[in-house]
Amino acid sequence: MPHRGSWDEYFMRIAEEVASRATCDRKHVGAVIVRDKSILATGYNGSIRGLPHCDEDGHMMEDGHCVRTIHAEANAVIQAARNGVRIDAATTYVTASPCWGCFKMLANAGIAKIVFREFYRDPRIFHFAERLGIELVALSAAPEAPPA
Repeated sequence: MPHRGSWDEYFMRIAEEVASRATCDRKHVGAVIVRDKSILATGYNGSIRGLPHCDEDGHMMEDGHCVRTIHAEANAVIQAARNGVRIDAATTYVTASPCWGCFKMLANAGIAKIVFREFYRDPRIFHFAERLGIELVALSAAPEAPPA
C-alpha cells in the first residue's frame, strides 16, 4: 500500500506543483492557503497581471533581487481577496519560507500557521512568528517511498 503522507506533506506537494507555474527562473515558489483541509487560494511568483514575465522580458534587478515578480504568498492572498475568500486562521504552505515582507503580509492577513519546505534568507520570521503566536513549521523533504 502506498504511503499517503501527512496533510502537511499533501498540501506541500500541491504547493510544489503550483510552483511549476512560476515565471521567474531565478526561483520558482508556490503557495497554497488552506483551512479545514480545504484549499482556499494558490499563488506562484510572477509578474503583474497583464505585463510580461521574466521568462519573456528578462529580470528587473535591484540589489541582487528580481523585482518584476510578485511573490507566491502575495499572489495567493490577492487571489483570495479577488474571490472574496476569508483566510484568517488559515495555514499557508509555501515551498520557500516567506521573505520579511511576505511574512508581515501573512501575519496581518491573520494566517495562523506557515509551513515551508526550504529556508529562504530571513531569520527574523522565527522571532516574530513566536511573538505573534504564528506556528512556523519547517517541513523536510518528502520521505522516500518504502521499497515495494
